[in-house]
Amino acid sequence: MTLARLAARHGVATSYSPSPDVTVRVPDTTVVAVLAALGVDASTPDALARSLADAEAADADRLLPPTLVRWGDAPGPDLCDELTVLGDPIHQLPPGVHQLDVRHRDGRTASATLVVAPAAVPGPPARAHGFLVQLYSLLSTRSWGMGDLGDLAELAGWAGRAVGSGFVQVNPLHAAVPGTPTDPSPYRPSSRRFPDPVHLRVEDVPEYAYATDRAELDALVARADALREQVLSKGELIDRDAVWELKRAALGVLYRVPLQPGRRAAYCDFLAEQGQALEDHATWCAFTETYGPNWRHWPVGLRDPRSAETARKRRDLIDRVDFHSWLAWLTDTQLAAAQRAARDAGMAVGLVHDLAVGVHPDGADAWAQQDAFAPGMSVGAPPDAFNAHGQDWGLPPWRPDVLAARGYAPYRGLLQGLLRHAGALRIDHVMGLFRLWWVPEGRPPTEGTYVHYDAEAMLAVLALEAHRAGAAVIGEDLGTVEPGVREALAARGVLGTSVLWFERDWAGDGRPLAPESWRPGCLATATTHDLPSTAARLTGEHVTLRHSLGLLTDSLVQEESAARAEVGQWLAHLERLGLLPDAPGDEEEEIRAVYRFLLRTPARLVGVWLPDTVGDRRPQNLPGTWDQYPNWRLPIAGPDACPLTLDQLTASPRLHALMRIFPRGGPGAGADTG
Repeated sequence: MTLARLAARHGVATSYSPSPDVTVRVPDTTVVAVLAALGVDASTPDALARSLADAEAADADRLLPPTLVRWGDAPGPDLCDELTVLGDPIHQLPPGVHQLDVRHRDGRTASATLVVAPAAVPGPPARAHGFLVQLYSLLSTRSWGMGDLGDLAELAGWAGRAVGSGFVQVNPLHAAVPGTPTDPSPYRPSSRRFPDPVHLRVEDVPEYAYATDRAELDALVARADALREQVLSKGELIDRDAVWELKRAALGVLYRVPLQPGRRAAYCDFLAEQGQALEDHATWCAFTETYGPNWRHWPVGLRDPRSAETARKRRDLIDRVDFHSWLAWLTDTQLAAAQRAARDAGMAVGLVHDLAVGVHPDGADAWAQQDAFAPGMSVGAPPDAFNAHGQDWGLPPWRPDVLAARGYAPYRGLLQGLLRHAGALRIDHVMGLFRLWWVPEGRPPTEGTYVHYDAEAMLAVLALEAHRAGAAVIGEDLGTVEPGVREALAARGVLGTSVLWFERDWAGDGRPLAPESWRPGCLATATTHDLPSTAARLTGEHVTLRHSLGLLTDSLVQEESAARAEVGQWLAHLERLGLLPDAPGDEEEEIRAVYRFLLRTPARLVGVWLPDTVGDRRPQNLPGTWDQYPNWRLPIAGPDACPLTLDQLTASPRLHALMRIFPRGGPGAGADTG
């Protein structure tokens, strides 16, 4: 019981319930390991007793918790009668992050961070439909082998004007960890704070027009053309490393072009605004060029971002540090341009950026914020109906105690960076604002446990930063969700994610949920980057693919039968609603019926998976695979798997036939819903 009491004080679960009628006890060894990662020694009975006594004494002596929250016009945080607030009354404080100073009647004083947040995050200004796309997969005739920010701006400009879309949602554009090869997953980045310059459109950098080394640039452009054609014409996979090799060389040429006074002033403003965070990121990037991407293998002195050795080496490499800072600025300016293109095209929301759940343990964020990450721990998921072995994602978790002690500064900075040029933000695994499954290093995911975060503070910071940016928030809340989480998110205006195939009357007969019964506060979609495309699901090709890779849990016959039954049930449902004309077996019409159904729901946003518009069969990511399937490396293609350029996509008769069911003013405003 002593261990349980100590664990409870630090938000560490000693048991969990995968279902309402099942409780699983967490091994004591796991609890001890997790407490150690939080700086709490419970390794022996004596250490456990001391830690508990210290915790209880600290609680008794503490006048204030490290961070307090005040919502909207609600009363201020509860303070005991013995405390007097120094300075402005709490009820007069505007939304923001403040320091709260108090004095106890016995003379003691204390300070805490006070987050004053609006009651809810902003909602989308209007119901809207939009495209969901993995940017690397969207190649134009100007791409250098993968989609870029110029392509994103073109897609947004076209979608807003030609088909009345209100948003474009992209994959995380976070900076990656360089490697051989680089991990292509956008969900295991080096830094979530800064985007990756691999997404730059080189020709759109103003200095490109003034570069004097034209022969060198022309040679790189020719190689880029060949790289693009290898993907578009020869069916080769997207090669992020090859793309970056060419872009890095070209950007090196442009870096030698002096900035004009106005550009120089804008760059200096960016450096000042981003401050220490950018300096750390650029320093890490410069160090990787000399010492490799794993900072734990660097010379000992450089493993500490605040050491004298790091400061000296940064000075030695100042040109490379400046180069990577300059790249961050260029990427920021092109992101801004893409959002302007979206809004100029009439999009109510514009770009929807994606926040990954964590960062790579060897990356820039993990190096620069070592104190904020739990050592020897990885984020994952417990065993469930879909994965009996649980999951280990290889991402170090933030320490909730350090976040609170620092007034959530790392989290605030992260959100500010992502929301700079966003109309909305999607948060992957939004349940992580409440709790995360921590797996001790060297142990299977089944031997992990939940660690709880201060969800009130996490939501308050989110609401504050979204309010400042005027951006909506979408939470990816699929899978196992703790009771009360969806309700708490909805109360603060965070939209959920509802995928058609999962929306059933689970409390009743399990049949497809009627469209009017869907929650309005959601982004409604037919699929995601981790799921089969709609064409693959309708044809059963997703089962064939998983069978070819040995991923089926039952026999092929059983899995195909189950898939046909599921699709048949949904198609019958669509037919009963009058959304599916009498055209059995017409794949395109069935896909249109799926999206007609989504338009019938009260969902605030309706997302169209861009590969669905042209009948692409292949998932962008197939969970459970690593090198068996080309995850995150496929260009958008037609049913025949032949890649399509952005020009071909936007001219596709199949795409336009689908988009005609959507109203120009957003879903529900005169759409052809059958």
